[in-house]
Amino acid sequence: MLNNFNLSPPRIALFYLCTLLAFSASCSSGPSRVSSTSSQSGAKRYALKGKIISVDKNAGTANIDNEPIAGFMDAMIMSYPFRPATALDQLQPGDSITADVVLEGPGKYWLENVKVVGHSTPAEPPAGKPTSSLHIPSPGDDVPDFELVNQSGKNISLHQYRGQTLLLTLIYTRCPFPDFCPRVSHEFAAIDRQIRADPARYGKAHLLSISFDPANDTPKVLRAYGFSCAGSKDPALFTHWEFAAIPQAELPRFADYFALTYKEEGGVLTHSLSTAVISADGKIFKWYYGTEWQASDLLQDVAAAHAAS
Repeated sequence: MLNNFNLSPPRIALFYLCTLLAFSASCSSGPSRVSSTSSQSGAKRYALKGKIISVDKNAGTANIDNEPIAGFMDAMIMSYPFRPATALDQLQPGDSITADVVLEGPGKYWLENVKVVGHSTPAEPPAGKPTSSLHIPSPGDDVPDFELVNQSGKNISLHQYRGQTLLLTLIYTRCPFPDFCPRVSHEFAAIDRQIRADPARYGKAHLLSISFDPANDTPKVLRAYGFSCAGSKDPALFTHWEFAAIPQAELPRFADYFALTYKEEGGVLTHSLSTAVISADGKIFKWYYGTEWQASDLLQDVAAAHAAS
């Protein structure tokens, strides 16, 4: 599980860089390097050292386990765009690199001057999954019968969806980062629309968005969030796509099973992303860490899970 990276659970958090702008002002005493070009544009530059976790050449990005960046951010895993994108051609998971983080404004950042300073071969499982003592959901794993409270204030449990393919993702409704919970919920909305339009699939799959912020995400909040995500106030939405929260007492065990890491900082939860496809027999069919999936991927999983049952 990439144990050679020696990551601890608090470091496993892919989250949108723009949130760090709020913290950078209070950390401005640390060293940074600003080029003449950056000075003219108002961009800031920071020295990065880290290891490549995974590379997505189509998107022009890589997930990097970066060391603390002086004057800017703590150690963590997050996704970085590259300029030029061809710099990705030299990179493999496990490589150690140095680079400049160029920060031009909220949500606008990239890496430049990327240099490979060491090579290593990551261990299984595939790069991109969290490396810690957390349980890593694997195909064939039995999913515990976690109990939840849904948008109607009703107690539900995961085992009640046996006989259907369950698409499960973890969110919290206050998440301000467009590439995190809002993106996941947008993709689930697309899945819901497509399944509703296909009578052959409707009834064979169920969507469940689970909040790990139970103190804030009450049934009323979850209900409003669900209507907002679906762009509809039709209560029939919840017969196919439910929104629920995991009770606080159960949250640590739940988070551990689904490899979820989260930490509250300044009223914002920095967190990883976890999405699972659970087959009709209550076992993990497929699990996705981060944002490396689209609605079409999960729809294919639903078809494959149904065919395999």
